[in-house]
Amino acid sequence: MRPVNAANEVGAQIAEALSQVPDPEIPAVSIVELGIVREIGLNDGVSWVSITPTYTGCPATDVIRQNVRVALDQAGLEAVEIRTVLTPPWSTEMITLEGREKLLRYGIAPPEPASGQAACPRCGSRNTMEISRFGSTPCKALWQCKECREPFDRFKCH
Repeated sequence: MRPVNAANEVGAQIAEALSQVPDPEIPAVSIVELGIVREIGLNDGVSWVSITPTYTGCPATDVIRQNVRVALDQAGLEAVEIRTVLTPPWSTEMITLEGREKLLRYGIAPPEPASGQAACPRCGSRNTMEISRFGSTPCKALWQCKECREPFDRFKCH
């Protein structure tokens, strides 16, 4: 997230409110940590936040938008506009370091673009393999550790 004008009071309030909104499919991470919150801005006296779904057609997009609205309203920020931005598309590179750590603790292997091999979130072994491109959600694949034999989700790198 590039928090434009987060230095001003309203921008900081928006950022704080959104940092408390969990991803509906992975409640261990916030939408900020997942990189869904793209930008916070202020133009001509109008505050806004832009969000980007993890992929076009993500079934959680409407829920995320509703949760953002509720969080902003509860913080007294009813006038803040919510904008959906599709370009450039969301990328796993947008997940924050804290978000990656939380994914790992939650049992989901965070994306590692530089490495084709996923580390098992349970035992840490890199002796793993993809067993299906289709995981618990469309943005994840199903992997298995050859050491501890546990299956786990891994974010698809895109």
